[in-house]
Amino acid sequence: MRRWRRRKRLVAAVVVTMTLSTAAEVYAPVWIGRLTDVLAAGPAQRSEALTAFFFLAGLGIGAIALRHLAWWALTPLTLGMMRDTTDEAFSRAIRLSTEWHVHNSSGGVVRKVTRGMWAVDMLNDVLLLSLLPSAVVLGASVALMARQWPVLGAIMVLGVTAYVVLTVLLATRVISPASRLSNQWDTRIGALLTDVLGASAAVKAFAGEAREDRRLAALTAKWRRRTWRGWMRNTWSSTAQLAWLWLVRTAVTATALFYWWDGRASVGDLTFVLTAYLVVHAYLKDIGAHIHHLQLAVNQMQELVELHAEPIGVPDRASAPPLVVTAGDIRFDGVTFAYPGQSAPLYDGLSVHIPAGQKVGLVGLSGAGKTSFVKLLQRLYDPVAGSIAIDGVDIAGVTQESLRHQIALVPQEPVLFHRSIAENIGYGRPGAGMAAIERAARLAHADRFINALPQGYRTLVGDRGVRLSGGERQRVALARAFLVDAPILVLDEATSNLDAESEVLIQAAIAPLMADRTTVVIAHRLATVRMLDRILVFEHGRIIEDGPPADLMGLDAGRYRRLVEQQGGTLVLTQERA
Repeated sequence: MRRWRRRKRLVAAVVVTMTLSTAAEVYAPVWIGRLTDVLAAGPAQRSEALTAFFFLAGLGIGAIALRHLAWWALTPLTLGMMRDTTDEAFSRAIRLSTEWHVHNSSGGVVRKVTRGMWAVDMLNDVLLLSLLPSAVVLGASVALMARQWPVLGAIMVLGVTAYVVLTVLLATRVISPASRLSNQWDTRIGALLTDVLGASAAVKAFAGEAREDRRLAALTAKWRRRTWRGWMRNTWSSTAQLAWLWLVRTAVTATALFYWWDGRASVGDLTFVLTAYLVVHAYLKDIGAHIHHLQLAVNQMQELVELHAEPIGVPDRASAPPLVVTAGDIRFDGVTFAYPGQSAPLYDGLSVHIPAGQKVGLVGLSGAGKTSFVKLLQRLYDPVAGSIAIDGVDIAGVTQESLRHQIALVPQEPVLFHRSIAENIGYGRPGAGMAAIERAARLAHADRFINALPQGYRTLVGDRGVRLSGGERQRVALARAFLVDAPILVLDEATSNLDAESEVLIQAAIAPLMADRTTVVIAHRLATVRMLDRILVFEHGRIIEDGPPADLMGLDAGRYRRLVEQQGGTLVLTQERA
């Protein structure tokens, strides 16, 4: 209804034209009955016969023209609503919390959105092109019959009412539960297909094609059983409705014959009743299918409606201002934080201050809290207690968009879109020109391999950047950070996927990137953090060591020193938690 209100004129045009077109069909049996009486009277009534004929022809032409106009108006109405449905569902999904995305398959979400989009098309067709004309036909036909033959009208009213009630009960109580279950398994199929096709390289590497075939076969077998149940319920429901319609038809015909037998109805009247009921019967027969389709569309929309009902998770406050960072001072003050479902908090009163311009490394084993520190800084989660401030401004009180514009992130596993290299580099700074993009690529030492590609910066990188090597993807991510030029830089072991020669070049390029800006480095290879001003050693959500690398190496029983010695300067901590 909200989407209909956005396009009131189109909705009104469809309603008016469909109503008038249907009214023409209702009055056609009236003129058929008159024509029958005129023909029975003999050739002397030729002029009346021609009049009835032209009226019938005019009603037919009018019905066709009006129905065409209805379809003409419905096309932009439905397409606009489908576009709005898709845009709004995508907008909602992309803004849901990180925690929600962790627990929901992207393939399943896509299935919900596309199924809901096409459900809008079905809803419009059923409500405006099917149920609306059916209501007009039933109401007008019953009124015409009841005006002349009250008993016949009463039979029609009772028969139609009972039929509609039966159809609604069957659709909502019998068919709908089975359809909802079928849709759930359909969503799971979409999730599995996306998951396996997105990891096709792993499937091939471990010869998993046959295993994935079996996995999908088991899933589609369950979907088949659930869908079969729904379809069979629909079959039995349709049979019950058809049987009731024939019962009503028999009663109407018998009543009309009684009126004719009793001399209270002419042959033309009898022809009108039988013809009118044939029209009504056709619409009644279709009403069952329309209500089933309506319920099916509602079921298909249900998961999309639930998507819109999901809380944002980390919403912006009302009238939150944008964050303006001039220095890059970071302060965690008494921060307590636990992931959803965790019984004990990861951080319990964590306090740390990173002055503007300082280069800080975060060190520790898996689950120690390094990555969570960055997630809280980006406000992907909100702390349970305490506050996080940048330049003295609580980040919970500013817009998330402005906050993340102030932080350039280079993840360990770069996330690329199936778009051109230029678009991927420029993603963090919309509107950047090619000159700026090429300069950022040069600074990240990515220009050489990009220029060697047949289409250069216009080369599509494939799904998640699959057409590029790990090192090439990392350089594109670095180029993106160079282009953003944010006051706060976060590096999640930005050189881990590079060969030795490229690593030396990138390390040299990172040095000027870190100059004059606050830098947080999540360190896996401790040999890469010796250039930093300060090291924070995390253990179970607490900072157990804090100081310059040289000072921490001077602690005989220090955790940082022991980790460096275990790595021999190069060993990688493989247990890092995402």
